[in-house]
Amino acid sequence: MKKFMNDPKQFVPQMLQGIALANPDTLRYVPAYNLIMRSDAPRHDKVSIIQGSGSGHEPAHVMTVGKGMLDGACPGDVFAAPPMDYVYETVKLLASDKGVLLLVNNYTGDKMAFEMAQEMSEADGITVRTLFINDDVAVQDSTYTVGRRGVAGNFFVMKAVGAASEAGADLDEVVRIGEKVNSVTRTMGIALTACTPPAKGAPLFDLGADEIEIGVGIHGEPGRRRAKLVSADEIVDELLGAVVGDLPYSSGDRVALMINGLGGTPISELYLLYGIAHEKLAAQGITVTRSYVGEYCTSLEMAGASLTLVKLDDEIDALLDAPAEIAYRVF
Repeated sequence: MKKFMNDPKQFVPQMLQGIALANPDTLRYVPAYNLIMRSDAPRHDKVSIIQGSGSGHEPAHVMTVGKGMLDGACPGDVFAAPPMDYVYETVKLLASDKGVLLLVNNYTGDKMAFEMAQEMSEADGITVRTLFINDDVAVQDSTYTVGRRGVAGNFFVMKAVGAASEAGADLDEVVRIGEKVNSVTRTMGIALTACTPPAKGAPLFDLGADEIEIGVGIHGEPGRRRAKLVSADEIVDELLGAVVGDLPYSSGDRVALMINGLGGTPISELYLLYGIAHEKLAAQGITVTRSYVGEYCTSLEMAGASLTLVKLDDEIDALLDAPAEIAYRVF
């Protein structure tokens, strides 16, 4: 294992400190709870939006804290749910007069931590709602989840509820929007290699030089099947077949198309996959009107990609168009 790090136990805190130091005017770091929060939070004229999950998926979620997106993120260790008390203390620090919305990727550990934190916060008189994100079509259940997993499609839910909150929507309306976006978002991923968590020091699973994992989870969970490496056209056919047929998306739909890198895939290969997917969708009468190519929800240095579709309407388009200012930017 070769990684830039000191003590593996300090990997996450040192990363979070770096994020805060790079954004001193907009972000605040609370080391006791692994919390990255907006420097102007809480604001009592808007619903506070909080996300958690494990680390190792950056830029999700700590790098998407900022105006128009999250108010705070309190990750756990790499690929581990945050402790319940981290979430509880985060809710108390970010409690708003308009309420708090917790966004939770649908994994067993995350679900338990956030549900317990919600109960404790409500006992303190804080108004809290929880929205579970479950866009992964690869499997119905896994070792880590109750139901479908939440993966890269969480970006669209974060963006939409963040925009609605920034515009002053009340908690019920923000939840409605989040549920709506989640309901029309579908994702599936594929891995070319495994990844190595800093504390483990060895790859999470073994893939042969000519093997791929179809439907892999962002923590390295098994997918639908393991197969031999095939052409990019065939990989896109596999991903689109699973995603398009699930909602289903159909001729005449307008969609957002995201090709998300899992951490170790060159941007050139992501754009290659995007171009193939765009053309294949057009051949089915599905029009791509919003494009997202890059790293949004990764799995450390895993080589691979996921494909996400969001069925668009005027409301979702406007929310995705709304301005946002976050730590993750290219210039």
